[in-house]
Amino acid sequence: MAGLSLYFEDSHDDLDDFGFDDYGSECDGIRITAFLDAGQDNLTPLGRLEKYAFSENVFNRQIVARGLLDVLREFSDNENDFISVMETVARMSEDGEPTVRAELMEQVPNIAMFLHESQPNFPAAFSRYLVPIVVHYLTDPNNQVRKTSQAALLVLLEQGLICKGDMETKVCPVLLDLTEPSSDDDYKIEAVAIMCKLVTMLSKETVEQLLQRFCELCSDARLFQVRKVCAANFGEFCSIVGRDATEKLLMSKFFDLCSDSLWGIRKACADCFMIVSNSTSPEVRRTKLSPLFSSLISDQSRWVRQAAFQSLGRFISTFANPSSTGLYFKEDGTLLEQQNTHIVTAPLWVQKNTLKYGRSTPSLESMSRGNSGSDSTHTPPQNQHEGQARNNNNIPPTNNINKETEQTDQNFNSFLYWRPPLVDISQELEMLKGQGPLTRTEGEKEEEVVVSSLDPATCFQIQKVLDCLQPHMDDPDVQAQVQVLSAALKAAQLESQSEEEGQSESQSEEEGGSESQTPEGGEPDEESSQNRVETQTPEAAAMAMIVTSLNHSCPLPPSLLQNVIPQQLLDQYLSMTDPAQAQTVDTEIAKHCAFSLPGVALTLGRQNWHCLKDTYETLATDVQWKVRRTLAFSIHDLALILGDQLTAADLVPIFNGFLKDLDEVRIGVLKHLYDFLKLLHAENRREYLYQLQEFMVTDNSRNWRFRYQLAEQLILIMELYSHDDVYNYLRQIALTLCSDKVSEVRWISYQLVVEILRKMYACGAHELGLNFSNELIVRFCHCPKWVGRQAFAFICQAIVEEDCMPMDQFAQHLLPSLLSLSLDPVANVRVLVAKALRQSVMEKGKDWALLSTQEYGSCMRCFMLLRKSRME
Repeated sequence: MAGLSLYFEDSHDDLDDFGFDDYGSECDGIRITAFLDAGQDNLTPLGRLEKYAFSENVFNRQIVARGLLDVLREFSDNENDFISVMETVARMSEDGEPTVRAELMEQVPNIAMFLHESQPNFPAAFSRYLVPIVVHYLTDPNNQVRKTSQAALLVLLEQGLICKGDMETKVCPVLLDLTEPSSDDDYKIEAVAIMCKLVTMLSKETVEQLLQRFCELCSDARLFQVRKVCAANFGEFCSIVGRDATEKLLMSKFFDLCSDSLWGIRKACADCFMIVSNSTSPEVRRTKLSPLFSSLISDQSRWVRQAAFQSLGRFISTFANPSSTGLYFKEDGTLLEQQNTHIVTAPLWVQKNTLKYGRSTPSLESMSRGNSGSDSTHTPPQNQHEGQARNNNNIPPTNNINKETEQTDQNFNSFLYWRPPLVDISQELEMLKGQGPLTRTEGEKEEEVVVSSLDPATCFQIQKVLDCLQPHMDDPDVQAQVQVLSAALKAAQLESQSEEEGQSESQSEEEGGSESQTPEGGEPDEESSQNRVETQTPEAAAMAMIVTSLNHSCPLPPSLLQNVIPQQLLDQYLSMTDPAQAQTVDTEIAKHCAFSLPGVALTLGRQNWHCLKDTYETLATDVQWKVRRTLAFSIHDLALILGDQLTAADLVPIFNGFLKDLDEVRIGVLKHLYDFLKLLHAENRREYLYQLQEFMVTDNSRNWRFRYQLAEQLILIMELYSHDDVYNYLRQIALTLCSDKVSEVRWISYQLVVEILRKMYACGAHELGLNFSNELIVRFCHCPKWVGRQAFAFICQAIVEEDCMPMDQFAQHLLPSLLSLSLDPVANVRVLVAKALRQSVMEKGKDWALLSTQEYGSCMRCFMLLRKSRME
């Protein structure tokens, strides 16, 4: 090591030509700080550091910069020496050689972490000495040094090593100076990039200081690179500053960027469209962002259209209302049901007469229970019309609903799935015969329309459609249409009856010369007027929709049954399965459609599943296995969204098809097999017991991860079946997996065996547990191959550690066979037997006092015998 000091001499002989690069990076065993060792110069370590840090030889200065972390550790015991080293580092930062400055900056994150760990000793060293160096290097004339300082700054922020004060007082002012209009172009482009990357790591207050400058940079007409960086990071700014600042300051800039002359900027806007949408109000999202996105979908550039279609599903998902869907996503992406969904009280006319379009064919009793709320059992009908509606619809009292229905619909409320208010249909209503007056109740925000009953011809048309739909009642979509039509006819009948009663009353009043019911002052009774409007308005709206659809010879088209998202967005999404789109936009557009389909389905809700059903079936039969694989990985989430009825009708056939597909597709359903099966009814779930064995056969026998995944899922789905089913169907699969050629599969299979035994004994099926134990002994303990006998030792150890069966049962049926393996001719088997006895059987048996003295003595003798044989 002493010879290394020659490299640091400032002589002009040939030794200086070697430099430190000849050994620095390749020879890890050589200490970089060797120059601190005592040499022939009789200098102190600090003096030697000073000598080589400012040596005329550039390689000496490079190696000092590279070893600064070790140097600091050498002097960390003495505060004065440590401060001297930091001052030396500050002077080294002014080195005229760019490579030295770059080497120094590469060490800053490591030094910062060291100082952070030693903060009690050196609390302000990093802020005082290193932060100014990082900030100064952001304006360094050398490109490599600037890039290194930018990377170091990002690392420091990610690790939380720069305090908020330093960011606001030292870093942000420099970034603002570098982004001035008069700043150098290269500096401005780099500063914008680093500013946008810092946004997600800064506080909201700090970002607001940069917001005005960011808005100016979005309109930079001279440098398209600046606008492109702003467009790429636009969503991050929106998510940080919040809704108000986004809509007041950023939205106009976003519109300009989306119509920029460069396609790369418009593409960047399409990529971040979802984040921007999440930062706006629903009104802005629907009225402004939706048309803007449609312009990107039809952009003249193929790359912009491609990015827009890839973001289409994500943009649609921003229209989702968690209170309506009853579902939410966890941070890890798992979709779960909301247990306590907050229900906003609906207007009275919605609560009384909601016509439900979703959840396939919801029962009227569930609609009644959901509409009236928790107090419905004690609230009498508020008027005659409501009482007639209950009687005509044969709705049983809510207090007579059985517990099973109550459990099924505990999170269901018809108002949750009620769509936003219908659009103005006054023009369509004018074409109806017997048009009633248009009235607006005082104080109401929405226009209430009162119409007379449908004419006989229209009722006859509706009845004709009902007759045509009867043979197709197995389809949930048809059931939903039938229910809407039936409700319309009943509403028409109620309205007709009320009109006849009203006419008879008016006639009797006129004949009898009775006084008008109008209160003094000539104003109609407010309560009676409100009840009349509330009773008639929903039927009128529903009937107008039905009449319009009948006039177009298209009974209940899907476009009339969804009002969750703008129809144009849905039409564009459905077009992604068009083969022409794959040729003109993106060859993988179908895959992007499949990837975002669960999010779109969640947004639309199960009541609008008919809008996506055909598209889903088209994707499920796509020739590209990647498309089918994408659907297979998400079918369990879609099942949770749709509910049990739609899952059984529409998803189960597709799920069965995936089970027979390529391994690349089958692994998708296998990975979430438990999540899908638990959503099915017991009778449907049991059918898959016969197909579990098919997962043992793969296209490639070396695909051991497939069998590993099967074992993991079998452990989970065991709770879905009875102990008899587990014994009859899962037992053989578990035994086969325990004999797998791959050790990873065998180890997870031992856990599967443990869970099967736990199931048997937890259910009181001791006889089945005994039979399974005997089968383990025959199959593994008496196996001619040593791997099988080794597996038996593993299984016995797992059984004891997991406490899956009574210890006395284990001691009686499995322990003698385990002890017999203590004389096995294969050393690996004996070692595992000793391990099982020492770590599991003897410890737990002694603690539980369940092993008899004789059994415990036998275990001890076997263990000592095995230990002695191993020593020999």
